[in-house]
Amino acid sequence: MEQALIRESTGRQSPTLVSRRVSRDNRQTVGDPFVADPRMTCRNVNVYYGDKRAIKNVSLDVGRNEVIAMIGPSGCGKSTFIRCLNRMNDTIEGCRVTGEITLDGQNIYDSGLDVVALRAQVGMVFQKPNPFPKSIYENIAYGPRIHGLVDSKAALDELVENSLKKAGLWDEVKDRLHEPGTGLSGGQQQRLCIARAIAVSPEVILMDEPCSALDPMATAIIEDLIDELRQHYSIVIVTHSMQQASRVSQRTAFFHLGDLIEVGATSQVFTNPLHELTEDYITGRFG
Repeated sequence: MEQALIRESTGRQSPTLVSRRVSRDNRQTVGDPFVADPRMTCRNVNVYYGDKRAIKNVSLDVGRNEVIAMIGPSGCGKSTFIRCLNRMNDTIEGCRVTGEITLDGQNIYDSGLDVVALRAQVGMVFQKPNPFPKSIYENIAYGPRIHGLVDSKAALDELVENSLKKAGLWDEVKDRLHEPGTGLSGGQQQRLCIARAIAVSPEVILMDEPCSALDPMATAIIEDLIDELRQHYSIVIVTHSMQQASRVSQRTAFFHLGDLIEVGATSQVFTNPLHELTEDYITGRFG
């Protein structure tokens, strides 16, 4: 009989062994949502839109220098959850978040926290590339300039170049830096947005389906880039593509109807899921 590890979402570390794959009716998180040295911690997080609870008591860690993929069917809460990590949900009227989310030990929902500074530390790349209506150079320079990260034109030039190099875009745009960013191809625009996020020295990069609007070649370039960026940043990626999750992530979290059902090493989640709902999703029974 297969065995599954169940961990309480309160953070207790001692597992309880069960003698079979966890049944569909059990909504408790299985696997291991916690890591030894987390960059971010989430404990008992709930998200409400008015009276509707979209995220239910989720506890999860984001490790250092890892890619964690969030998968699940449409409407399961994965995009809602990722938006909690840099308080993007603050912009939605009637949205309320409870529980605790910390970045390097600081509660990001503390009333005195500078949300603008937080969103520099926890950058976001959206589903559809959204370059500013500015030049390629100014797309990168804008953030460092307003955050006071550079004190000279030479330092800004160097930062722009390094950010574009990290995003794998420098060689393609170095001779057209003063042309509009909106004139780039879709895949190039997405890498420009990644370079823009990198430019303000984040600790975590959130990616909400960053390849869904791209062709296979551009997607492959972005996936290679994600693997390179992991050496310097923690990355959280929401994706509908299980193949993409298996290629780019080290850990995978499966959401279903607002519950975090299972978390584990990506290889384990895709080859030997501990929960019946995870198995049903992975094998295409729903979603």
